[in-house]
Amino acid sequence: MKRYYFPSILTMVALIILSIFIGEAHTNLLTIPVKEYRKDIKETNFDVIVVGGEPEGVAAAVASARNGAKTLLIEKRDGLGGVMTYGMLNFIDFSFDMNGEIANAGIFEEWHKLVGGEVSFDIKSGKDAFLYLIQKEKNISLSLTTELDGVILDNDGKSVLGVKVVDENGHHTYYAKRFIDSTQDAELAVEAGVPYFVGGEDIGEKEKNMAVTLMIHLKNIDWDQIKETAKKKTFGEAEVTSSVAWGFSTLHHFYKPSNPNTRLRGLNIAKQNDGTIYINALQIFGINGLDEKSKQYAIDIGKKETKNIVDYLRREFPGFEKAKISSFPKELYVRETIHVKSEYQLPITDVWGNKDHWDRIGFGSYPVDVQATSVNDYGYVITKPTQYSIPFRSLIPLGIENILVASKASGYSSLAAGSARIIPTGMTSAQAAGTAAALSVKSDLSFREMSKSKNIISELQAKLVDQGARLYPFELEFPYKGEWYYTALSKLLTYGLLVGGYENNLKENERFEKQSLFNMVQGGIKRISNDRYEEIQPILDAKREELSSKATMRRDEVLGLFLEILGHSSDGDVWRKSKEIGLVDEEIVSRIDTDREILRSEGFYMVSHLISIIEEKNNK
Repeated sequence: MKRYYFPSILTMVALIILSIFIGEAHTNLLTIPVKEYRKDIKETNFDVIVVGGEPEGVAAAVASARNGAKTLLIEKRDGLGGVMTYGMLNFIDFSFDMNGEIANAGIFEEWHKLVGGEVSFDIKSGKDAFLYLIQKEKNISLSLTTELDGVILDNDGKSVLGVKVVDENGHHTYYAKRFIDSTQDAELAVEAGVPYFVGGEDIGEKEKNMAVTLMIHLKNIDWDQIKETAKKKTFGEAEVTSSVAWGFSTLHHFYKPSNPNTRLRGLNIAKQNDGTIYINALQIFGINGLDEKSKQYAIDIGKKETKNIVDYLRREFPGFEKAKISSFPKELYVRETIHVKSEYQLPITDVWGNKDHWDRIGFGSYPVDVQATSVNDYGYVITKPTQYSIPFRSLIPLGIENILVASKASGYSSLAAGSARIIPTGMTSAQAAGTAAALSVKSDLSFREMSKSKNIISELQAKLVDQGARLYPFELEFPYKGEWYYTALSKLLTYGLLVGGYENNLKENERFEKQSLFNMVQGGIKRISNDRYEEIQPILDAKREELSSKATMRRDEVLGLFLEILGHSSDGDVWRKSKEIGLVDEEIVSRIDTDREILRSEGFYMVSHLISIIEEKNNK
């Protein structure tokens, strides 16, 4: 199954499990008892200020308040929920823990129950539920339509003293002891000067941007006909419940976009209480998620493409004959922008290795989902972990003492973020951030000091468990543990050069095809250094046609290519030359002592060794 066709396997499992508990009928929610929003903030001093009304910001503020801290939540929009309620991302991706339970409980679970406990939710109900969680806490002040306009730092520039904001009434300054950044793009942390990287910059891919999505909102849909279309497999495999549908993968082949920088993938459909539907399917490429003009350009493209998509669906897809556009979202769904550098940058190897941490504050297990970056690729799944823990240290940015970052911009490597960025995991981390902020104020310890104290972290963990979080120590096996080539796998994983898919299968005992090895070598050199790649590019270009086949590679063919990449001649006895310059080590000498076809496991090791040599040269 290809990732771009369907939601994750976990989401499909969630549909089945949740339907057992809630039945087929779409939940008729009671009105969530929200009060009229009134801004009447007379205070200027708080214990904790949370910036960003994303789902994570709500969780952080609620947790802070419940743990006794006087809390201010600042949000630039006129309501709460961020990408879920303004980007209309209402199809929830779930993680499950090692025991088969939904991994993210606590405040996320409270909100989820308020909106019906299903895989999708009604947008208005979702927004009301976020507001309700805030309004029922007496220790929270809420300031909507409020833009961050700057920060006030101490004399050393190591702590934030206050934030400058602008709202409809003018300029204000609010002060606090601790701050939490739950904005999508780490706006507060970046303004305060914390170090960060953009996109895949940590693996040499800064310019690669995952597709952004403009959700499609339609009315006049015949849901029964959509079910029939799914049964007939008119557009490939699909599943339909009373409120959600997913699949229809062959639409990707049938639909021809009007804009060449867009693509329609299989449909993820979620029905609303008013009978309208939202569809997550339109991918828009080449967009800078940090540039407002670029995002507006994407919205304009998306609106035009949506009209073309609706025309197509009305003609070809039973159930959409009378479909009309109901509205357009105010915002895009942007999957990746900034990654803050933290005390512990969660690596992809921790995710692959199902690693626990002593300072765990939550769990993740969602597949590492690297979405498509152009119309020429379809994205891929690096691994499907069983369960890994998120360390408290990953919420602590470098350079500033009193900020935590709890969002998709937290301290994850770009690859690990492919799993950790989902909203339920983010809300779990944010609940921990809010609880930690209150504890930090009470104990008069900075976040960095907290991260070095096993006693204070134990207290934090106990509070989280008492307040509904799912948290416990664990030890799990992981794929290829103990294999002779695992160190090589770790290096290749770190650069995103391996794809295990949902089964974590690297096909290690198959022969290594020329094209696969060539692509791995080329990608590895590019990600180490683009300058180094440009030096070597003529050699790779000369070999490209020869190595662009599914024929298998022999040992000396591989070494000949590697010698040329390193500036040596490949004439003569390449095995002897390779041993002389250290291109092969004792492991390879003992395992591949004849010129034969190599297995993928052996190729992984050889490519990893080459990458280590190039890294060393690059660092000189």
